[in-house]
Amino acid sequence: MTASILKHVDALLIDLDGTVYQYDQLLPGAGETLVWLRARGVPLRFVTNSTMRSRASLAARLRSFGVQAEEGDILNPVSVAAHYLRTRGASAHLLVLDDALSEFEGIHQDADNPAFVVVGDLGDAWSFPKLNHAFRLLLEKNVGFIALGKSRYWRAADGLRLDSGPFVTALEFATGRYALVMGKPERAFFEQAIGMLGLAPERIAMIGDDIDVDVAGARNAGMLGALVKTGKFRPEDLAKGIWPDYVFNSLADVRDL
Repeated sequence: MTASILKHVDALLIDLDGTVYQYDQLLPGAGETLVWLRARGVPLRFVTNSTMRSRASLAARLRSFGVQAEEGDILNPVSVAAHYLRTRGASAHLLVLDDALSEFEGIHQDADNPAFVVVGDLGDAWSFPKLNHAFRLLLEKNVGFIALGKSRYWRAADGLRLDSGPFVTALEFATGRYALVMGKPERAFFEQAIGMLGLAPERIAMIGDDIDVDVAGARNAGMLGALVKTGKFRPEDLAKGIWPDYVFNSLADVRDL
C-alpha cells in the first residue's frame, strides 16, 4: 500500500491531532514516517482544524516532539480567517483562546460594534453569556459571521470533547444565518492548501482521522483521501457511505506496509 499511495500522488497533506499526535505525545511511528517522507523528498504540509493555537505554537509543539516543522508548513483556520479580515481592514469580535490571538495581530478587536463575529473553540472557557453576546451581535446588528471550523468533536486526554461546530450550529439555528466556514472540509480551505504545494489536486493525498472532514473534504476538492484508524476514528465511520482511497491503521503504515 505504501508503494501504491506514493505511486499515485506526489505530495501529502497531513492532519495533526489524532493523526500525528494525540494528547501530549506523538502517535507510534508518526515521527519516523515524517522523517522517512522528508528523506525521500515527498512535499508535505500540515493542515489542521485546531483553532486553539497559532501556527507558530503548533510548529513549536511539533518541534518539541522532534518533528521538523516551521510556521509556513502549517495551514489552520485561524491564519485563514486572520488573512480574510486583514485584507478587508475589518474589525472583529474574536471568540478564540489567547494562544490563537497572536494570528490576529493588527486586526481591531471590537466587542460591541464589530464587522464580524469570529467563532473558534474556547474549550472550557465557553459560557452562556459569551454565546448569547455573539447571538445578539449576529441577530440584532447583522454583523458578519465567520466560523473557524464546524468539526463536531475531538479526542482529548479525558475522552471525546465538543469542538466548535456545535456552538456554531447553535448560533446558525438561533439566527437563521449560516457562517462562512474557514476550515476543513470547506473546498476553499483545501484549495489554499493545494496552492501551498503548487500541484494539481489529483496528485495530492490528504491523510487524517476524520472521514467527514478529512476524507470527504479532500475528495470534494479533487484529491485522494486516506483515513487513519487513530484519533477520533470509530469503526462505524466506515459504514457512512464515504469510501477512502486508503485506510491505514496509523500514519506509521504509510512507511511500514
